[in-house]
Amino acid sequence: MSATYNALLRLNSLSVFRNIRGRTVIKSFEKLLRSMSLSPEDFLNAYGEFFNLLSERNMTENIARYITQAALFDENVFTVAAAGNCADTLAESVIKAVKADCETILSISEISAEDIINGYKFKSQLGEIAEALPRWKAGKPVDEFKDGVNLQKLCKFYKDNGFGIYARYKAFIWRDGDINPVGHPDKIEIASFIGYEKERKKVLDNTKAFLEGKSCNNCLLYGDMGTGKSSTVKAVGNLFRKDGLRIVEMPKERLMDFPLLIEKIALNPMKFIVFVDDLSFQSQDKNYTSLKAVLEGGLAAKPDNALIYATSNRRHLIKESWADRDTDDINRRDNMQETLSLSDRFGLSVYFGNPDKKDYLEIVFKLAEKAGVNMDETELSVLAERFALTKGGRSPRCAKQFIESLGG
Repeated sequence: MSATYNALLRLNSLSVFRNIRGRTVIKSFEKLLRSMSLSPEDFLNAYGEFFNLLSERNMTENIARYITQAALFDENVFTVAAAGNCADTLAESVIKAVKADCETILSISEISAEDIINGYKFKSQLGEIAEALPRWKAGKPVDEFKDGVNLQKLCKFYKDNGFGIYARYKAFIWRDGDINPVGHPDKIEIASFIGYEKERKKVLDNTKAFLEGKSCNNCLLYGDMGTGKSSTVKAVGNLFRKDGLRIVEMPKERLMDFPLLIEKIALNPMKFIVFVDDLSFQSQDKNYTSLKAVLEGGLAAKPDNALIYATSNRRHLIKESWADRDTDDINRRDNMQETLSLSDRFGLSVYFGNPDKKDYLEIVFKLAEKAGVNMDETELSVLAERFALTKGGRSPRCAKQFIESLGG
């Protein structure tokens, strides 16, 4: 039996990791293996298609990395169990199948372009075309496969990084009724912030407690614009991603989809922050009651592996006018309670207010130092204050924009 035909059989024998056969490159590779006994036209077409896909993914020098990485980021019964630190509960037959699949994946990743060309049934008919065909290199597998099949090493990877898309990506957005990965998330770090240390510590401590399985709360970060509320949530996600934390941003106009989102993550071994940015409602907004039900009292209860972090410029989240208070409704108090009830369901509320002049200038000076701005503090203060007036007030965002304007 030739090495290429054996590879085709082994690829078809995959069981636990069978989903990787649906990946574009591996599907194309299987098509190439099937063309080994077909006409030169079919073989060359399959060969060219496969090499083209490798080129697009910058994998012509390391196909082994792509194939083993596809397995590493697969979602199956083993990877999910390992992420939840309970792979030892799987049946012995499943563990045996995992080992066989991993051995198959490694053996397939070692097949070279020469193996394919030399193993082609009608190579003699290709003539000089065979020599002109582009070659790829097998390269090396990902670290978790470098020492052969080591299930202990694989389990550690899944426990530390999650499984499937949750291992490959760290930030997500709810769109079209599903959790979609964010390819290029904001990389902001906690260490990059200046000021608001006490406020951020409350959010950090709450998140640590959540990850450690201790008592924690849904969190509302509210206050003035440009004070770093949303950036804080994103930075917290980046800080704790290695501890199994993932962020799913849910647009406020899709809050009625909360039960669907909960259903998708309830049995997931990862921990999730469901992030709702710039939250506010108009009176009679149907999303208002949707969120209120999720926070407390709805049938679709929030699972233990999820917290809701929301940001808002409004403490009570709902737009309220004096006319609402001056109503002659007999149940005026009940109406007021309804207005306040949502914000009260966040166990932790953290206020981010605009800095006073002293704190604002301190932020400006520190940002200037970081940016290498060489200017007298008195002159810097005058310009910073003038810039704040054009922006309608002092804020950390205003300070950052001011320093960036000097760089420009």
